[in-house]
Amino acid sequence: MDGARAGYGGVLLLTALATATGLMLAACGGKADTPQAAPLPAVEAVTVGAPGTASELTASGTLQRRREMALSFRIPGVLTRMSVEAGDQVRAGQALAAIDPAGVDARQTQAAADLERARRDADRARKLYASGFVAKARLDDAESALKAAQAAHAGAAFDRRWAALASPVSGVVLARTAQAGEVVAAGQTVLTVADLSSPLVLRLPLPARDAARVKVGSSAAVTADALPGQTLTGVVTRLGQAADARTGAVTVEIEIQAPPQLKSGQIAAARLQAPAAEAAARTEFVRIPAEALLEASGDKAAVLRLDGAVARRTNVRFGGFDGDDALVAGLAAGARVVTAGAGFVSDGERVAVVDPRALAAPARKVAGQ
Repeated sequence: MDGARAGYGGVLLLTALATATGLMLAACGGKADTPQAAPLPAVEAVTVGAPGTASELTASGTLQRRREMALSFRIPGVLTRMSVEAGDQVRAGQALAAIDPAGVDARQTQAAADLERARRDADRARKLYASGFVAKARLDDAESALKAAQAAHAGAAFDRRWAALASPVSGVVLARTAQAGEVVAAGQTVLTVADLSSPLVLRLPLPARDAARVKVGSSAAVTADALPGQTLTGVVTRLGQAADARTGAVTVEIEIQAPPQLKSGQIAAARLQAPAAEAAARTEFVRIPAEALLEASGDKAAVLRLDGAVARRTNVRFGGFDGDDALVAGLAAGARVVTAGAGFVSDGERVAVVDPRALAAPARKVAGQ
C-alpha cells in the first residue's frame, strides 16, 4: 500500500514538472517549437546605365620636358672638373665638365706625326712616279696611306673637343651622376639637362585597348600633387607606336601649359574623354561588369536581373568585351543585374542584395582596434 502511494506521488511530481515546463515555454513565446526561416541568398548588384558613346579614361604618369638630354663623354677618362649641380640654371655653350686630356692629347700628337710622315711619303711617290722610277701602284698606296692618316688626325681632333662638355641648350640641370676624380666610360651619363623652352609633357602608360581609343588633339584634365585643388588643361600631342615589352602599355603624350611649380619627374594624373569601343557605339548596347554574365556563346548571353527582390534569368545579346566590361543589348536603363553570388541563385528565387562596402566596414574596424 505504501509502495502504491509512493508511485502515485512520483507520477504527480512528474506531471507537475511537465506542466511547469510547458508554462515556462509558453511564457517564453514557444520559441523552442517554432521553426526558423532559411536566410535569403546574399548577392551584389549594379544598376545598368543608359547607353553611351563616350567614356572617361584615367591614368597617372610622369611629367617631363620634351627635350631632356643625357650628356656623356665620347671617350673614357678621369673626370677632373664638374662645375654644376642638380638644379643649376645653365646657358647654351656653358662649360659643364671635363676629363683629363692627357691621353687624348697624346693620341692627337701621334696622329699629327703620322699625318706629316704620310704627306712626305706621298710627295716623294708623286715625284718618283713623274720621273718614271716607281709604278702607279706605289703612288696609289702612298695616296691611300695619306687619306688614312688624315682621317685618324681628324678623329683625334674630334675626341679632343669632346674632352670637355658644354651645355647644348639653355635650361636646367636635372641630375648629376658623377663626381670629379671618378673614371667614366665612353657614353656614361654624367649630367642630365632639360631645355626649359620646350613644353612640359605628361607621358601616360595606357593599356593598348585604351590607347587605341585616344586621338591626337583630344583634351585632357591634368592634376598634380604639387598643385592641390587645381586642374590644368592638356592636349594629346603624340601616341606611341610601340608597346612596352614588359607591360604591354602604350605611351600617350599630353602637352600642358606648366606653371613654375611643376617640375620634371613629378607624378600627375589625367582624365581623357575617349570614344567608346566600336560595339558600344551602337545605341542599343550598354556596359555591365563582365562578372554579371552567367554564360556567353556567340552573340547570346544571360544575366540575372532583379525584379524587386526576385532574381530573374534574362537572355541578352552579347557584343563582346571592352576591358573589364561586357557589352550587352536587351537591358533597359535602370535595370539591376547581379554581379556576385549568381552561382548560388536559381531563376525566380528571392535574394538579399548587400553592399560590399558595408560588409568590409566591420573588418576594417576590427583591424583598426
